Amino acid sequence: MNSTKKDPHKKPARSARIPCRGQARAAGSLACLGLSLTLAVLLYCVPARAQSQQQPPPPPATPASPAQLPAQPSAQLPNSITGTIVDPSGAAVTGARVKLTHENQSTTQEALSGDDGQFSLTDVSPGPFQLTITAPGLGTEVVSGILHREEIYTVPQTTLALATATSQVLVTLPQEEIAEVQIQEEEKQRVLGVVPNFYVTYIPHAAPLTSKQKFKLAWRSTIDPATVIVVGGIAGIQQAQDDFSGYGQGAQGYAKRFGANYADLVTGTFIGSAILPSLLKQDPRYFYKGSGSTRSRILYALANAVVCKGDNSHWQANYSNILGSIASGGISNLYYPASNRDGAELTFENAAIGIGATAAANLLQEFVIRKLTPNVPTHTPATP
Repeated sequence: MNSTKKDPHKKPARSARIPCRGQARAAGSLACLGLSLTLAVLLYCVPARAQSQQQPPPPPATPASPAQLPAQPSAQLPNSITGTIVDPSGAAVTGARVKLTHENQSTTQEALSGDDGQFSLTDVSPGPFQLTITAPGLGTEVVSGILHREEIYTVPQTTLALATATSQVLVTLPQEEIAEVQIQEEEKQRVLGVVPNFYVTYIPHAAPLTSKQKFKLAWRSTIDPATVIVVGGIAGIQQAQDDFSGYGQGAQGYAKRFGANYADLVTGTFIGSAILPSLLKQDPRYFYKGSGSTRSRILYALANAVVCKGDNSHWQANYSNILGSIASGGISNLYYPASNRDGAELTFENAAIGIGATAAANLLQEFVIRKLTPNVPTHTPATP
């Protein structure tokens, strides 16, 4: 039977080491500290977890609407023009119209300013441009510039001035002042630039004359130097033919003939063209027709010896010319030689001669005299 032999050199086995009291105390303290920390964590987490389990979960967040989202600045694109428009107070102008035009191009672009007064024009062709900015109640501003390729051109803040209120005032001159201007034009009318041609108007609807203007026109006509020269020439012809022989010859005879002719002119002009027209409200002038057929113009000229326009622009019998010729003929009996005074016969004869002379003068006015008279205003034929 085999038996185990003891090695005399082998030392006996050492027993497990037992810590001393100080080491055991330190180990116990560490264990207690770890246990305390563990308990503290459990005490903190468990109530919190319980509290979280008792409270209902918060409702899910609702996505914000686009209106609630903060405004994002609009992206600025290349080849664009932007700017801001304000009024004189500095407030933004909403709805201002911005019209873009290019040099040597017919194409245009338009845009309206927003609530903040800003506008933007995109896809603008590079090169010189012009902006015309308008807004209701405000003035117009024009801005020019040059847009380069791939550039965002910002126009300096544009201030539109307040629109200037304009009003049209129609000024109407009184009829008397209009007639005075027309008389001044008529006083420039002279046949061949010499003989006065005051008693014809080339204005179809000339203003009626006042009594004062009728007398003024008669006075200017009778004292005109050319009128005096014509009367002197007629007196010379009568003397050469020994008309009204009762006046005799020589200087005395010529003076009597001149005085008689001049008296006929003055009385006929003032009675037929000033006194009676003022009393009867008639216009002593001849209203040039200048249009229509030759026959119609001849009849018109002849008729105007016995008809005339009233101050009310209506045609009526020319009592002024007819009665003026009779009155002038009657007055002439006072200074013509006794051998040439035939009473009523001479009076009506002179009246008939006066009416015929008026008709002949009207024919000359209608077809001849206007061509020989400078400074005639442009004639506009009257509408029938």
